[in-house]
Amino acid sequence: MIGANGKLASQSGNFRLADLNVALLRERFIRVGHVRICPFMPDSIAESLAKALEQRSDWRMIVNAGEKIFEIDGDAAEAMGKDRLAALDTAVHEAARAGFQFRYSSIRVPDDFEARRRSPDRLCAFADFLSSLTVIELIRSITGNSAISFADSQATRYGPGDFLTGHDDHVPGKHRHAAYVLGLTRNWRIEWGGLLLFHHEDGRVEGFAPDFNALDIFAVPQRHSVSYVTPFAGGKRHSVTGWFRSNQ
Repeated sequence: MIGANGKLASQSGNFRLADLNVALLRERFIRVGHVRICPFMPDSIAESLAKALEQRSDWRMIVNAGEKIFEIDGDAAEAMGKDRLAALDTAVHEAARAGFQFRYSSIRVPDDFEARRRSPDRLCAFADFLSSLTVIELIRSITGNSAISFADSQATRYGPGDFLTGHDDHVPGKHRHAAYVLGLTRNWRIEWGGLLLFHHEDGRVEGFAPDFNALDIFAVPQRHSVSYVTPFAGGKRHSVTGWFRSNQ
């Protein structure tokens, strides 16, 4: 709960928040439409979530062709062979030259709240935490939007060659009010790419490198992208992403 001093106290339970100064977070969000909360949780809890994602073997490559989205699991990618994967890379790069294009890996989280709660999966438990009253109350306070009622979630992994070109997250009927990215990567170098970039109308670009246990929250719509992860990147960029939404 948010106290009289404007700070949000840590909560008990499996997941809990770090001590946060909500007034300062709200001031920055209202001013620029984006805020980074670091740390978002105690580091030990974030570390357990990060390790759970690193150990998962059910990542699926997500790639679009125009408005169609394709998901390719590890077995299917291996069956494609080097030549077909190279051809896919070429097609993706050509499409990215002038249009909206992405390639990354993902683990989906069910939108159904009961399915999340029945699952023993650590990722589902975190997604459920993001839709808890504690977190929703925090996000409402930071954004000034009392309509926000739940969060959807997916784990994302960006490795060499992955990227997400410019877009603003607005989809009619989805009722997205704020997007979020929880970074779960340590010791990431800016030169490796994978930066969260905000595109300003005056041509300025504002970039944020991946950081561990850092939650970026930004208003929807707002044009942004994830920069190309270079072939010499020393690891993979893990995060949990999604949107804070309302039912109507």
